[in-house]
Amino acid sequence: MSSNILHVSGGAAADQRHPFLVQLGERVRSTRARRGMTRKALALAADVSERHLANLEYGEGNVSILLLMQVASALQASAAELLGDVTTQSSEWLLIRELLTNQDEATLRRARIALAEMLGTASKQRGQSCCVALIGLRGAGKSTLGQMLADDLGYPFVELSREIEKFAGCSVSEIQALYGQNAYRRYERRAVEEAIQIYPEAVLATPGGLVSDAATFNLLLGHCTTVWLQADPEDHMGRVRAQGDLRPMAASAEAMDDLKNILKGRSAFYAKAQYRVNTSEQPLDETFVVLRATVREALGLPV
Repeated sequence: MSSNILHVSGGAAADQRHPFLVQLGERVRSTRARRGMTRKALALAADVSERHLANLEYGEGNVSILLLMQVASALQASAAELLGDVTTQSSEWLLIRELLTNQDEATLRRARIALAEMLGTASKQRGQSCCVALIGLRGAGKSTLGQMLADDLGYPFVELSREIEKFAGCSVSEIQALYGQNAYRRYERRAVEEAIQIYPEAVLATPGGLVSDAATFNLLLGHCTTVWLQADPEDHMGRVRAQGDLRPMAASAEAMDDLKNILKGRSAFYAKAQYRVNTSEQPLDETFVVLRATVREALGLPV
C-alpha cells in the first residue's frame, strides 16, 4: 500500500504545499463529507491507510493515479471530478462551461431549470407540484413534521427509507453492509421514481444523503415541491441520540465534528430546495405552523 503514494519529505509546511494538491485535498474532503463518510470509513472502503488519506486531504502528499482511483471509486465519484474538471469531454462541453463560468448561483439555478425543461426531465407543474418532499440531515424533523403535514393536507405520508427497505427486503444498514453504497443508491433512486409515479399527492420524507446522488436529487427537484428542514448541529445530534441511532457516526469519538462536516458538505445541495424552514428556532407546534403555511401557500391552498 505504501507504494501508492509519495510523500513530501519532512512534512511540508502549509505555504510549501502545491496549490493543486491543496485543492485536490479539499475536493476529496468535501466529497467525503457530502457522502457522510468519516475518514476512517473512506480509508477502509478505498483500502488505503488513514495516514495516506490524511496526507491526500491536506495536500501534503504527491498522490499516485492508482490511489486516487481507489479513493474516487470509494466515493462513487470519477477521478476527473476529484481533479476538478469533468467538462473537457467535447467541444460543446467546453463551450457550455465557458457560458456558465463565473455566473452567480441564481443564474446557474435558472440555467439548470431551463435545461431540465428543455430535456424533458422537469415537472410540467414546476413549483406547483402536489408531491411535497422534505429534505435535510437526520434529526431535522422530517418524519415527525412530515406525518403532521400529511395529516393536515390529507395526503399519504411516505418515508423513503422504509420504501427502500421494502425493495431490498432488509434494513438500510444491512443494504450498505451487504451490498455497498452503490446498491443503496440504486434502491434509493427506485424509491423516488416509484413514489413520484404512484402518488400525485403525497408528503415524502427523504433520506439525508439523497442529495449525494445528483441524478436522484435532480429527479426530486424536478417533480416535487421541496422544503429543506434546517436545524442547528446540536439539535440534529440531540434528536438522533434520542432515536438511538448515530449512523454513520456511531464509532466516532468526534461525532459532533463529523456531523458538522457532513452538514457543511451537503448544505449547498439542501439549499437548492424551493423553501426552507428552520426547526431549531421554535418548538415543534410552532414549527409546524410555519411549515404548514409555507407548503399551503406554495400549493395554492388556503392557509
